[in-house]
Order: sequence, then structure tokens, then C-alpha cells
Amino acid sequence: MLSIRSIVKDYENHRALNSVSMEIPKGSVFGLLGPNGAGKTSLIRIINQITKADSGEIYFKDEKLQEKHISSIGYLPEERGLYKKMGVADQIVYLAQLKGLSKQEAEKRAKQWFERLEMKSWWNKNVEDLSKGMQQKVQFVATVIHQPELLILDEPFSGFDPINAEMIKNEFLNLNQQGTTIIFSSHRMESVEELCSHIAILNLSEKMLEGKVSDIRKQYSKNCFEIAYNNSESIDLKGATAFQSVGNAKIKEGKFVQEIQLNAGFQINDAIAFLMPKIQFNGIKEIIPSINEIFIDQVKNA
Repeated sequence: MLSIRSIVKDYENHRALNSVSMEIPKGSVFGLLGPNGAGKTSLIRIINQITKADSGEIYFKDEKLQEKHISSIGYLPEERGLYKKMGVADQIVYLAQLKGLSKQEAEKRAKQWFERLEMKSWWNKNVEDLSKGMQQKVQFVATVIHQPELLILDEPFSGFDPINAEMIKNEFLNLNQQGTTIIFSSHRMESVEELCSHIAILNLSEKMLEGKVSDIRKQYSKNCFEIAYNNSESIDLKGATAFQSVGNAKIKEGKFVQEIQLNAGFQINDAIAFLMPKIQFNGIKEIIPSINEIFIDQVKNA
């Protein structure tokens, strides 16, 4: 859907993006992650053609990004921008027309979204009469009403209570299932873990890593496993060569649990062979690092 190639962006004496490249697959939910000041917003603004890159190129569906593509992109910025004195319905219809919809089609779609998101009573209200969370819903509708092929969400759950956050999450997942490609920028790593199929991490103006979430988590695995067993005594691990214990045994959900880490050159079957005579196995699972753990590791060690 989007090919970002060697993008450089400078602001006076600060380089915001230093030759950043990434590929955003069609139909993906792509997490764009990084600490404050990493360059995420600069890249998003360039994709939206709000600002220009100093060098590098972006391709939208194999065609160099240009003004005509704006109507195929929806952008929900972190800092929301609505006209406070303007009527809610008038504003959504106006913004939809800017994206190429006729007034009649814009009104039709707006009514559908207002009913879907339980906003029907807001139709004739002014934006300033709504709470922050209600304004967020209005902004979301304005972002998706033209059915964009690429949807860019910057901290989309900011300002929502848990019920409305869940509602909006389900809506953009529905859009994704219908074929919309989503770029999702957030500091909420639990949301990234749950929603994103692919991620890229930016730090200090450069891309640190990129790929499928499952592949990245596996790549950063440290060969650690959690062994669950039924013994009522601690395990004698003297003489173990295949692995080493990590911390002390714990009781978890009524079972004894011990974390182990394989030594170089050994497989989990080697550890199991050593442990079998000593414990009554209840289960074993590999401990895969979370995206949050990988993010912290990447940023701290940059």
C-alpha cells in the first residue's frame, strides 16, 4: 500500500528523519512506534502531504505520492482539530465534501455513522457543546466517512472512556477487515500487541526495526521457557548442562512454576530429558517477549 524510501526531514538544526524506509503492506494494521521526538509525527505529516520531505520518496500503491491521493487517505491526528462554533452535522458534511463526496452522499453516510455510533441526538448541536470524548467520535466519523483506502490513526483512543474506546476499536477493525490499510501510532503497547500485524520502531530519527509482530517477537526470544509441575518440593537442578534456572520456583494457578533458559547449543528436549525423572510435568511453554519489552530494550540500548 505504502512504500517509504529513504525519507530525510530537517528542521533548522534538528534532523527529524534520517533516511527512513519502510514497507506498509496492503490490508495490514501497521504500528508506528517510538518515544516522543522519534520522528513519528514528522513522517505522518509527510505521508499526509502537510509537509514535504527534504529527500526521499513515498509511493502509494506503486505510484509516487501526489495530491490526488489525499482523497484516499484518512488522518486522525493526536491533536484533534474541529471548528468549535460549527454544527456537528454541518462540519462532517463539509469535511466529507473536501474529500470528494457530494453533499447528498455526505449527508447519507453521516446519518448512517451517527446511528451506528449512537450520535443521532448530536446532529444539530455545536461542537463546543460536546464533551471531549463526544468530540473524539465526531472527529473519527469525519476521518472515515469518505471510506479511505489508507487510515492513519495517531493515539486514536485518547480521551475515550473504556466503552467508547472499545466501540471505536471495533469500528476500525471492521474497516480493516473490509480492506482498509491502517497505520496505528500509539504509546499504549497493550493495544499495539492486540491490534497490529506489523510494526516499525523509530528512535532518534532512525528506524530501529520493522516486520511482522510474530516474527519480531520470535526474533527477540531469549530461549526461555516456563515449566509447570506438580511436585511439592523444590527441584534439584545440580548437574544440569542444557539450561539454567531463572529466579526461584513460584506457585501460579495452583501449580509450581520454574522459568529456565536454555544454554547455547541445546534444545528444549534436552532440558525435558533432564527434568523428567525429577518432576511430574504439568505443562511447558516458551516465554516470548512482549512488544513493550522489545520497545524498551530497543530504545534503552540505542
